[in-house]
Amino acid sequence: MLEVADALAEVLKHAHPLKPEYAALTTAAMGQVLAVDIASDIDSPPFDKALRDGYAVRAADCVTAGVELRVIEEVPAGKVPTQPVGPGEAIRIFTGAPIPAGADAVVMQEHTQRIGDRVRITDPQVQPRQHIYAQGTEMKAGTPVLAAGTVINPAAFGVLASVGKTAVPAYPFPRVGIIVTGDELVEANTKPKPGQIRNSNGPMLAAQTVRAGGLPRYLGIARDDRTITRSLIAEGIDVSDVVLIAGGVSVGDHDLVPSVLQELGVTIHFRQVRVKPGKPLLFGTSPKGKLIFGLPGNPASSYVGFELFVRPAIRILGGHQQPGPRIMPLPLSEAVAETNDRPTYRPAVLEADATGWNVRPLPWTGAPDLVGLQPADALLVLPAGEIRADAGTRLEVVLLSGTL
Repeated sequence: MLEVADALAEVLKHAHPLKPEYAALTTAAMGQVLAVDIASDIDSPPFDKALRDGYAVRAADCVTAGVELRVIEEVPAGKVPTQPVGPGEAIRIFTGAPIPAGADAVVMQEHTQRIGDRVRITDPQVQPRQHIYAQGTEMKAGTPVLAAGTVINPAAFGVLASVGKTAVPAYPFPRVGIIVTGDELVEANTKPKPGQIRNSNGPMLAAQTVRAGGLPRYLGIARDDRTITRSLIAEGIDVSDVVLIAGGVSVGDHDLVPSVLQELGVTIHFRQVRVKPGKPLLFGTSPKGKLIFGLPGNPASSYVGFELFVRPAIRILGGHQQPGPRIMPLPLSEAVAETNDRPTYRPAVLEADATGWNVRPLPWTGAPDLVGLQPADALLVLPAGEIRADAGTRLEVVLLSGTL
């Protein structure tokens, strides 16, 4: 039975980024990771441009307030000046328009008075380069603007568009096949008969997969039948980069998954982890390097196992440089007193007050308690044995969301 850190290290040893593909610059690429550096093909801005509506002037003509200049042209954004600014002259200019030759400052219209074809400058301190955004300030042609490993977020979409990239090499979202096992399971749209329960692991693992950056594919329920189980797992290995199998991984008579995996040539690297909830957790690799996880059937156990081991693997495959899990110490907002036989990952919520962030453990009845888990945006890590911790004590927390 491996410790959590050792089990995670074993998983990551076998997880490698997928082969990059060209991703079109559509919202479908949101969250993908760039595989190469992206350089600009132009300067941005491509010219000195005005940052304010006002007048383009020569600062040397505006050393005292009250000077009047002759307005020789008007240049809105999208147009270019047709003449330079000479001594005693100004050009009416709007935000984003190119600065005309001869001008070296922009006076905001709030600091001017228009008098026919002339403008009076009321700003007593016109400085060279004021309210001008110089060519190439944001980026210069040929210089990198986004590094390999950058997650394509909304700002990255804007940067890519500004440098003319309509498709970029990026790591694809890993394909994740999801199988649940057990004769007792029925789908959510079916009313359970005596002895049956609805399948919650399938939808939950699919949602966790999306949050982790994967593409889920639900493959169905594997009944406690070797032929059915083998067929579904074989399909999962064939069509997926990662296969998740919920249930059937322990040592009972109906736990068929480990032996079926061995029949399919899967190398099993471990079958138990010293963690609560979720001790019966299997990890293996197919002959072609596909990652196979056997998760416990209890929903909370499956959830925790996913966050600790599957999520980091999915992120590695997807090109993320920081796979997680994201762990940080936070102070308790209330006292904790528990005795556990294994390191325990207890559902918790993050709370903010005037001093910063705290963590509060949620009421929870254990591995089958999915309702108690639902509000959690963190997992409070409690060491094995007896723990008595007062409010304010810092304990490690696994972050489940992007709150911090």
